[in-house]
Amino acid sequence: MICGWVGRPELRSGTLWCASDTPLSFGTWRIDNGYMPVLNDEVPDDDDYDAGRRRGEFDHITPEDFTRARGSGRVTPPGWVDERELARVRRQMPVAYVEVVPVRVDDFGRVTQIGSLLRVSDSGMIVERTLIAGRVLYHETIREAIARNIAKDLGDIALPVLPQGLTPFTVAEFFPTPGVSPYHDERQHAIALCYIVPIAGDCKPQDETLDVEWIDPRSASFDEFLGQMSDGHDYIVRQALAWTGL
Repeated sequence: MICGWVGRPELRSGTLWCASDTPLSFGTWRIDNGYMPVLNDEVPDDDDYDAGRRRGEFDHITPEDFTRARGSGRVTPPGWVDERELARVRRQMPVAYVEVVPVRVDDFGRVTQIGSLLRVSDSGMIVERTLIAGRVLYHETIREAIARNIAKDLGDIALPVLPQGLTPFTVAEFFPTPGVSPYHDERQHAIALCYIVPIAGDCKPQDETLDVEWIDPRSASFDEFLGQMSDGHDYIVRQALAWTGL
């Protein structure tokens, strides 16, 4: 067996490696504040983006931590930034989103109803009709983002039937400048992957959602329903219906 240390003496940290007929094993040095686990035989450089992050910070995190609404849904899941940092990011780069058109289907999988959310606008002055939408968090898969945002708005017993494939029916580019595209978001440049998701369970609106309303897309009042959506969400619904053949 051959063993050796790889590390950074100035940080009093490193990794023990041993090569033999058995699988490679690793260890750690002791530092002043305890043992520092070294992941994948890597000690971060001073200029790494996560150099200041406590090692092993996400070791206890599971996918359920992202999909559970945790009551009000206001708890920030691990791996995301605070509001101040988010505002800075929004000013400098596009943000990845998922947008969900919730539907009810019959026994043959045909769309019978389209759902929408009623919520108070960002200004707090009016109630607006919109769709399920939210950011994709750091270290979160698209599928997990879809599930988490549905649970955040519709509750834990909505029982969404997540898509088997991750190809969206359209990609909506929201710009802070009106007129650049059919989609507008004054806060940011957002790139939203849009999905149709059947909802099989009961909806219990929470967080900022006041109510969930369903409508038959073949009804006479459907155009009025779409007219109550702004910033291009009505166009997303029309594209969703076209994608399903309605």
